Amino acid sequence: MHIMTGKDAVRGGLRERKKRATRAALTEAAVRLAAEHGADQVTVEAISASAGVSVRTFFNYFDSRDDAFVVVDADASERVRQAFLAAPPEFPPLEALRDALAAELREAERQHELWSLHARVLRSAPHLLVRNLGAQMADESGLAEAIARRIRAGDDSADAGHAGESAAGTAREGDPDRAAPGLYPRLLAAVAGTAVRVSVQHWCERPDELPFADVFREVFDLLATGLPAPAR
Repeated sequence: MHIMTGKDAVRGGLRERKKRATRAALTEAAVRLAAEHGADQVTVEAISASAGVSVRTFFNYFDSRDDAFVVVDADASERVRQAFLAAPPEFPPLEALRDALAAELREAERQHELWSLHARVLRSAPHLLVRNLGAQMADESGLAEAIARRIRAGDDSADAGHAGESAAGTAREGDPDRAAPGLYPRLLAAVAGTAVRVSVQHWCERPDELPFADVFREVFDLLATGLPAPAR
């Protein structure tokens, strides 16, 4: 049996960082080439050369050329779910999700140019836009499951009974449908996705009006207060 040492952990961490950096380089190369030449004109060979890796390496990360155009950061959704689940238990789900998303979107704000190019590529290639929407729906489903898990954990620790389970849309232990997210988790995940999209679109159209973080927080404040009608 192998016992992991500190050096093993460091090597593992370095490998993972290198893999993330390679994937990010390939994605950025694909997006920039597609923005300049059109996605249909970009080859795997061109993407690999621009990223400084081999074609074989490209296919270690993507099954097809189009996969490189679809999502800028494939790990972002998992990081959001983990941050959401790790939030203090006293945080309401909406607040915990806001903070998890805000932390992730700070990096997206730093990569504003790349994300803008990515949006342009998707708008110009309907088949890629459809695939991107499919990826968003999968992320939304995974987030709904995380929301349901957090609610169940809170219900179990407080022995909340059936009232809490109704909020999560799940049944007691032993029910095969226990892990299926219910109405509230699905709705919150969908609303969060919409909030991110609206925040990004609004900020991109008015980048000099407010910092992105302020726009994002205002969107979630409006949700938290039940979307009151704006003052005339």
